[in-house]
Amino acid sequence: MVRPLSESDRRSWTQLWEAYLHFYRAEIDDRVTWDTFSRLAAGTGPVVGLVAEDESHRLLGFVHLVFHPTTWSSSDRCYVEDLFVATQARGKGVARELLESAFEEADRRGAASTYWETQEFNAPARSLYDRVAHRTSYVVYER
Repeated sequence: MVRPLSESDRRSWTQLWEAYLHFYRAEIDDRVTWDTFSRLAAGTGPVVGLVAEDESHRLLGFVHLVFHPTTWSSSDRCYVEDLFVATQARGKGVARELLESAFEEADRRGAASTYWETQEFNAPARSLYDRVAHRTSYVVYER
């Protein structure tokens, strides 16, 4: 089941977040993690957190969405900034369920489109992404 992230999820979400950062070989200051969780759990701004849980209410994964205006539409766009599923829950449809819930939230908010990026080497995720969306020809640059 997918539902909005809540304050009571802090400990479980933090464990998933740390595994996600480890996967991408990233380090983020604890203060940023704290602030990120607080904004996601508040659910009142343009940043939205959704979590997947099992029957025992154990968190299996998360998706974080950022809604923002665009010059190409009168409606906001939805950026899937983070998507992660715990190792033991992979291959069971959790990521697809999280993405479908993200699409539903984007539709509910009237977003013109939903988009995301991933690393070239992330073949398992890309296999799913190729089934639920189309790959664009854009190349991402960062400064």
